Amino acid sequence: MIMGQIGPAYRSSLRAITGWSIPFLVLMMLLTQSCRMSYSFTGASISPDVKTVSIAYIQNNAGLVVPTLSRTFTDALRNYFTSQTNLVLVDRNGDLNLEGSFTQYAVQPVAIQGNETAALNRLTIMVSIKFSNKTDPKQYWETIFSRYQDYSSAYNLSAVQDGLISDITDQLVQDIFNKAVVNW
Repeated sequence: MIMGQIGPAYRSSLRAITGWSIPFLVLMMLLTQSCRMSYSFTGASISPDVKTVSIAYIQNNAGLVVPTLSRTFTDALRNYFTSQTNLVLVDRNGDLNLEGSFTQYAVQPVAIQGNETAALNRLTIMVSIKFSNKTDPKQYWETIFSRYQDYSSAYNLSAVQDGLISDITDQLVQDIFNKAVVNW
């Protein structure tokens, strides 16, 4: 009944669309099935040959040492990789391997006022990371990642340190993840 209500021009264009769209859809399904890269909502592009990741304990070699920083950061990095990918975390010799150390943990005054006091202080954390990929040795890199957060000089560092470390850790972990497995 519906076909009888539509005009002849519409029917012929409908036949033309249906005539080529089914083979097109079949071709697209075959092409996507033959793809061998694994993608996720995070943008990670990981070869299907890569199954494991090992992330060594990130040592704290900075001049100023916060006792909980290494454990907090290492756990956050491990959790991010396992929650954002299908990789299995192994103790050592993973298909992907990350290791490194903190090279700087420093507080510096910024935004100096007229009375030569700082309105803000800046906490900067730098971490040196080595990355290797057993399945593709060309992807080896070694990079220093740095992030900072400013806070009011009205606060003592010990009062805001945990929150600052958490924010900086989140940023550094995302930077490392993006460099390691997001191929932009």
